[in-house]
Amino acid sequence: MRFKLGCSLAYEIKAPTTFIFNVEVAHLKSLAIHSETLTLSPDLKREVYVTPDLKNRYLGVNAGIGPFSVEYNAEVELAVVRADPETIRETPVAELPIDILPFLLPSRFVSSDRLTPFALAEFGHLPKGHKRVNAICNWIHDNIAYQRGASDGETTADESLLKRAGVCRDFAHIGTAFCRALGIPARFVSCYAYGLVPRDFHAVFEAYLDGRWWLFDATRQAHLDGLVRIGIGRDAAEIAFATPFGEMEPTGMEIRIDRADGGPEPTERTIDAISTEEPAPHAGAV
Repeated sequence: MRFKLGCSLAYEIKAPTTFIFNVEVAHLKSLAIHSETLTLSPDLKREVYVTPDLKNRYLGVNAGIGPFSVEYNAEVELAVVRADPETIRETPVAELPIDILPFLLPSRFVSSDRLTPFALAEFGHLPKGHKRVNAICNWIHDNIAYQRGASDGETTADESLLKRAGVCRDFAHIGTAFCRALGIPARFVSCYAYGLVPRDFHAVFEAYLDGRWWLFDATRQAHLDGLVRIGIGRDAAEIAFATPFGEMEPTGMEIRIDRADGGPEPTERTIDAISTEEPAPHAGAV
């Protein structure tokens, strides 16, 4: 599937501010980038960093006082892998690659240690595998209200569970936390999401099952086979679309993603398991 996507971000800088942006699509074997532009106004010096393992692309910019904006546009082609969930087993911890450890442990917003008793009581009895992670997503969808304003940038998974409300960021954190609490490696994913209304940056999660990372979206608001990855990390703290250090005020944001090939619409196809990864014997993306 081919997509045209991008974002426009605008700010009023009150005092010199350093930004770290993560809005460009990830460098993946499954994601062909046919064209891509990133424009800064004013055109400032850039520092670029791509993480060697996860392929996240970070852009550093020092912005001076006054208006500042970022415009990103790309045309990409996404390939997905489909499988029967019945065939995808959980990998015992003893068989996991050692470098997957960060995705088994608690992190800033993924309080899996605090949620272990709850996760074991609610999901510990279920048959292990892809279907158990999907059952976790079903539980979150049915028991957590999708409610804008119910959380902020400091809300953790256990706090969202107590509030029983949140947005995509919180749904992904809870799903990630439940998986880690059950000994299933899981990681947070930011993406452009085809089918999401209103359009926005979207958050989902991946669980490591049977030697591959598989996508899950507990919000059920976007097509799993229409998720174009931006970044992956232990939680949202590592892959925020913009991390500012200074005094500034956001003045505008627009997110775009449309089909570019005229093909059939993607579909969530919940009967299938969806992955955009190559088989991953290690914790990295490739």
